[in-house]
Amino acid sequence: QVQLVESGGGLVQAGGSLRLSCKGSGFTFSSYSLAWFRQAPGKEREFVGRISWHDITTYNADSVKGRFTISRDNAEKMVYLQMNSLKPEDTAVYYCAAPRRVYYSPPDETDYDIWGQGTQVTVSS
Repeated sequence: QVQLVESGGGLVQAGGSLRLSCKGSGFTFSSYSLAWFRQAPGKEREFVGRISWHDITTYNADSVKGRFTISRDNAEKMVYLQMNSLKPEDTAVYYCAAPRRVYYSPPDETDYDIWGQGTQVTVSS
């Protein structure tokens, strides 16, 4: 069964840090790019960043520049989102996602077919 499962969300004060994890199963993890998206209440889902199968990272510079870092561990089939200097506006449900085919690192959310269930991040002021 193809699956992504996020963990690590929670409540944190502004200025704090969290590390989200996403575990993949049921597919050749090392051959896929993985992306993080987030959705705040009442807003559309937003691209946070992605890491390609060969460790190239791309971020939504406007919202997370210099504060968030994506990494992966192919042996453990894990992708991580390290979030530092958190702000109340980072409050959202965070999702990891994989695209529909290997060796493909699309920028568009519609090209991602495998989604996790999401993990809630709440940043208090």
